[in-house]
Amino acid sequence: MIPNDVTPTPTAEPMKPTTTNGGDARSTQETANRRDACSTRTGRKVVRYTTSEKVLSANRRNTLRSTGPRTAKGKAVSRMNAVKHGILSTEVVVQGLRIQEREDEFRALRDRCWHSLAPVGPVEEMLVDRIVTAQWRLRRALMAETGEIVLSVDGGLRRRANRDPLPLGIFMDKRRDAAVQMEKSTQGLDYLKAVLRSVREDVERDGELTEATCDQLLRRFINEPNYLTRDLLGYRERFLANKDGLSPEESKANHQRAVMSYVERKLAEYEELSRRSEDRDDKEETARQLANVLPAAAVLDKILRYEGSLERQLYRAMNQLERLQRRREGEEVPPPVTMQLSRG
Repeated sequence: MIPNDVTPTPTAEPMKPTTTNGGDARSTQETANRRDACSTRTGRKVVRYTTSEKVLSANRRNTLRSTGPRTAKGKAVSRMNAVKHGILSTEVVVQGLRIQEREDEFRALRDRCWHSLAPVGPVEEMLVDRIVTAQWRLRRALMAETGEIVLSVDGGLRRRANRDPLPLGIFMDKRRDAAVQMEKSTQGLDYLKAVLRSVREDVERDGELTEATCDQLLRRFINEPNYLTRDLLGYRERFLANKDGLSPEESKANHQRAVMSYVERKLAEYEELSRRSEDRDDKEETARQLANVLPAAAVLDKILRYEGSLERQLYRAMNQLERLQRRREGEEVPPPVTMQLSRG
């Protein structure tokens, strides 16, 4: 019995064998093809479509032809399709205001990889692009590491070239002599030499250590006396006292010679101290540069993690590409062994 919701499917009349002039019957294979043909339900009828052996053979031949370029010339043209459009290079090459990577270098790297790996088909091409991108980004990581090292090494030279002003505490500490403290650093010695050169110019112009010069000298040390100001002020006091009873002209000349001799002697002493201080600073800077050849711990950890991620991407793409190419060449490739690790 046929259910009410099922419509009987009409069947085709059995085909009677027809004969040709040679009396041969139709091929039994063709009859089987017609009997097993795909059917499509249209309304309440079933329409049967027949695919002949001739069409099937043509489809098989077309499939064999769809293997991509085979000649060297065809592969070379296909290999440069994405490069010709510049899509990948636009996404990968950095073009900033100060940092501009060279697109021609990226294209050259990609061309070498495609020539060496010879991908066939979109999947292999995608894997080669991943390999190229990973290599380019690893190159960028190396440049970043070099820049960090240069920044660290040259930082000391910039700090020495742009020294901060002398701290105010060195003038205000009454427990320590400010001039003595300044003699311990290159920056302090430069300040002392500048003060003495100013005093020398005033004495050469005025012929003596005037009261105005002494006041200016004290202001340079925030009116806090030190051994240098006391020595110079002592020369003026002796000049004004004139205990030897010399004439004003002779007393002034002797005073000028004494002050100039003291200033020249102190300048020579400070120059020697500066030379030693510069030599000490150079040695310290050399040691600091040697220590800074490696980036800082935080920067080094960031670079290593970035490089590790890129290397995993690179090796994964190379492994997948190798398996695809071996399979394409007809080699039997066993399935990959994978492991998933999880923390307990």
